[in-house]
Amino acid sequence: MGFPTSSEVTGPTDASRFVAERVAEGADYIKVIVEDPARMGSAALDVATIAALVEAAHQAGLKAIAHVTTLTAFKNAADAGVDILTHAPIDAGVDEDLARSLAQRGIVSVPTLIMMRTVASRAGRMPTHGTGADYAHARSTVSTLHRAGILILAGTDANAGAVSPAPIPHGEALHDELLLLVEAGFTPIEALRSATVAPAAFFGFTDRGVIEAGRRADLLLVEGDPTQDIAATRAIRGIWVAGVRVR
Repeated sequence: MGFPTSSEVTGPTDASRFVAERVAEGADYIKVIVEDPARMGSAALDVATIAALVEAAHQAGLKAIAHVTTLTAFKNAADAGVDILTHAPIDAGVDEDLARSLAQRGIVSVPTLIMMRTVASRAGRMPTHGTGADYAHARSTVSTLHRAGILILAGTDANAGAVSPAPIPHGEALHDELLLLVEAGFTPIEALRSATVAPAAFFGFTDRGVIEAGRRADLLLVEGDPTQDIAATRAIRGIWVAGVRVR
C-alpha cells in the first residue's frame, strides 16, 4: 500500500526501533497490521513480534492497536496483548468462549463494520482473503462481543487513499456504522454512546464526549429522536465544532 520501508518490522528485536521512530514522529498510538500467516507467509508478523511491539508501545505510554480481518489474525493479536482489535474477521465468526476471554483481558473492539462490509464484497480479489469471505461473519462477531460485555467503539476506517482496497467516505460513513451496529444488536442509545462518550472516556479526552457545561461544544442538531431511530442522525439541522456553527 505504499508504506515506507521503515514501517516494516523484521522480528521481536526490531520492535523498539519501530516504536521509537513512531514516537519521534508524534504518534498518538501504535497500530500493527496483523495478518494470517497461512495466507501471507513471511509478510505476516508472528505473535512474538506483535507482543514485542505491544510491550514497546506500552513502555512509551501508548496504546497498541491491531488491524485484524481474519480469525487467526484476531486471535494472534489478542494473544499478543493488544489493547484494541480494529476491524472484525470476515472469514469466520468469533465464538462465545473467545469473546469471554477477550472480556476478561479487557480488550476493546473497533469493528468498522462499514469497512468490513465493503471489503467482504471485494475480498475475492485480495491476497489477504480470497474466496469465502462473508460480511455475516463480522456482524455475528460484533453481536457475540456485545453479548460478552466487551467495550465496542464506533469507527469507520474512513480513507481516500489512492491504493486503498476500499475507500470509505469521511463523515457520512459514521451514520452507516451506527446503523450497522444497531443491526448487530445494539440499541440506538448504545450505538450513540459508542461514537461519543465511550471513545472519549477510553482515550482520555475529558473535554468532550457529553453535552454539559465546560465541555467542548461539538454538537449535532437533528430532526427526530436518534435514541429511538438511529437513522435520525442523518436528518441534520445544524453542526457546531468547538462552539462554532459550521452548518
